[in-house]
Amino acid sequence: MGSRRKSRELLLQMLFQCDMGKQSQDEVRRSFWTVREGTEEDVRGYADDLFRVARDRAGEIDRVIENN
Repeated sequence: MGSRRKSRELLLQMLFQCDMGKQSQDEVRRSFWTVREGTEEDVRGYADDLFRVARDRAGEIDRVIENN
């Protein structure tokens, strides 16, 4: 599996954990990566970047979803 694809898969898991677990971004990052210590650095870095952007733009994303 490609590293970008794996990063996107992990991103979705992080977003799910954040939403369903009602956890902060920092809590998710801390607990999520503790369980996945063997993740390649480039995969983890890209997933973290995507997660940060998705959480920073959550309000905008929610509005787009609600309007469609």
